[in-house]
Amino acid sequence: MAAAQGRLSDGAGGMDEANEGDRDGSRSAPLPFRAAVDALRTARLRPQIEVEPTPAPKRLAPFAYALEATVVDGEQDLADGRLVLLHDPAGHDAWHGTFRLVTLIRAELEPEMAADPLLPEVCWSWLTGALQARGLAYGEPSGTVTRASSHYFGGLAERPANSQIEIRASWTPREGRGGVPDSGAHLASWCDLLAQVAGLPPAGPGDASVVTLPQRRGPQSR
Repeated sequence: MAAAQGRLSDGAGGMDEANEGDRDGSRSAPLPFRAAVDALRTARLRPQIEVEPTPAPKRLAPFAYALEATVVDGEQDLADGRLVLLHDPAGHDAWHGTFRLVTLIRAELEPEMAADPLLPEVCWSWLTGALQARGLAYGEPSGTVTRASSHYFGGLAERPANSQIEIRASWTPREGRGGVPDSGAHLASWCDLLAQVAGLPPAGPGDASVVTLPQRRGPQSR
């Protein structure tokens, strides 16, 4: 698979509406949120994944912090995504907690793979499996897996057809001591999912049973 072209700016339940307000976990933010953000900043991730802060959505929760990530192979991008940590100290009925993680992941597929009727279920199982593989407690998972194909005509007819997979999801990380979720572990789990969507081999012996998508499209030059 290759990374979807362009930045992640087409919206994911409000993920487009960004500002700089609490992206740095400022001193005005509650201590649990600041601790969760610090854990995101210091998490150790596999070297093929480049992560950097990005403006967070401004209307989904009182406090938010966002990261963008790209799976790279040399000078080539294989997949990309965004992870947003939301926090509402008053709690949220739909979340059943005070924190929520929201994600958008995209990559290109071979058209034959996109036509596989089981592909959405497989991709969703990768998300839940990545969380379970690290022993993470979570609740209220929801999301969509979307396949899209583009065919070119007229002056664009020379371009090859392309297909894309897109995973949009959210879940509630269980809060630990002091009301702080293990956000660093959730980030590592999310990166496991990104790597799997990109077609990378498992990171370690414990992930040997992971099945990656075959026939990956040639990676996109950066």
